[in-house]
Amino acid sequence: MILHDLISLDVLRVIWWGLLGVLLIGFAATDGFDMGVGALLPFVARTDDERRVVINTVGPVWEGNQVWFILGGGAIFAAWPPLYAVSFSGFYLAMFAVLAALILRPVGFKYRSKREGHAWRNGWDWALFVGGAVPALIFGVAVGNVLQGVPFQITEDLMPLYPGAFHAKFLGLLNPFALLAGVVSLTMLLLHGAGWLTLKTEGAVQRRAIAIGSVAGIVAILAYALAGVWLAYGIPGYALTSEVAANGPSNPLLSTVAHQGSWLAAYALRPWIAIAPVLGIAGMALAILAMRKANGAALIFSGLAILGVIASVGLTMFPFILPSSIQPDASLTVWDASSSHQTLFVMLVVSVIFVPIILAYTAWVYKVLWGKVTTAEVTENKNAY
Repeated sequence: MILHDLISLDVLRVIWWGLLGVLLIGFAATDGFDMGVGALLPFVARTDDERRVVINTVGPVWEGNQVWFILGGGAIFAAWPPLYAVSFSGFYLAMFAVLAALILRPVGFKYRSKREGHAWRNGWDWALFVGGAVPALIFGVAVGNVLQGVPFQITEDLMPLYPGAFHAKFLGLLNPFALLAGVVSLTMLLLHGAGWLTLKTEGAVQRRAIAIGSVAGIVAILAYALAGVWLAYGIPGYALTSEVAANGPSNPLLSTVAHQGSWLAAYALRPWIAIAPVLGIAGMALAILAMRKANGAALIFSGLAILGVIASVGLTMFPFILPSSIQPDASLTVWDASSSHQTLFVMLVVSVIFVPIILAYTAWVYKVLWGKVTTAEVTENKNAY
């Protein structure tokens, strides 16, 4: 027996669909509060010392948190190559904007304190704002477009094509439903960042973070609920209309897909998935309540909200990963967009070994850096940002 035959291809596909979700949730839950803190920086901190406190709450951990972003991209490339090819082609300009914004973050951290001038430091503070707010918004916009279907085609030789001018592809992403999804993402991560600052700061910074985070949480709940209603009644869903071999070849053109009905039909077929949106809304509500009491548990609740919101998208769309709005039969699903059987198995073995190691050293770092960041610490520590 060949070793990878111990787990069938269909099971491996579902496992890697789940692992991709875990990596995306891990990224949003860890680097998400980094982005939230960056977006909150100019508003929760008014003096230079206060801003240094805010920056130093995430300064020691943001690089480690971005491991999840790299792992997610690597998992898409290795486990779902058609998804990598199609999505990175269609979202090229959007991804460029995200990467450009993310590059501002390390530069801002390293260069901000190199000079004493107010204009210099204030400029880098707004660069950190862009580095947090822009990716948070664009990630949500991308999810909103995925739910509507992305305008791509696949030729007979499996070449993805995006008709139209390149600038129109980027501007086309900024449609009303996608922007609403972007608002959900941005406000949810603002809430998450405020939960982090509630845990790690004190005094005026903490009070401002609680005030802004509470408003962001309320907006996130309302926007998420509105997006759900819009998805139910205004966005056509996708459904497989032919038998698909779960162990078959990775060729989307072998199946037929209908662009009709509602995505929320999935809740009639799998009622248990309703726990995801409930967790999303309940997590945000509990985060707001905990935050108002200056309770650090707000960070846990906002993390649960992120889990619920992202899981609700994946569970609602299953088995679709990236539907096509102009050629529905080219839509990518769990059953026809993966790597080979052996590749998925080898990657699973590697993940079983190394993901626990990543979790272990991440937990150790947070344990070492536990506690609040104070003004005295950042002014006395020469290594602080």
